[in-house]
Amino acid sequence: MSDTPPESTPAPAAAPADFDEMTRDIAEVPAVEVIVTVAVNLMSAAAVKLGLTEEGDKYKDLDEARKLIHALAGLLDGSATEISSFHAAPLRDGLKSLQLAFREASIVPDEPGQGPGEKYTGPIYG
Repeated sequence: MSDTPPESTPAPAAAPADFDEMTRDIAEVPAVEVIVTVAVNLMSAAAVKLGLTEEGDKYKDLDEARKLIHALAGLLDGSATEISSFHAAPLRDGLKSLQLAFREASIVPDEPGQGPGEKYTGPIYG
């Protein structure tokens, strides 16, 4: 008998996701929920890139934060008539907080109206 363990067989490859099942799943989600989920993901990513998490400056990248905030502002502006104020108001508040945090974090702040997303929201003063 040999002291070497038998060769392990590789695990079978994961089956590709069932596209029809994924389509059915997404079809059941209301558009407002998709829009809000995307907005929350953009907000979270922007907060990380602004260094507002427990890790602080570890992931801070103002160029990336600018892009995320601008995309969030565009999404909220474009979907304003499609989502209720119940959903839109807290997202707009979060956006404004991110814009102010960006202005504070910038060594040379943008002129009012030139900051990320201000094309859609108007000037942010802080």
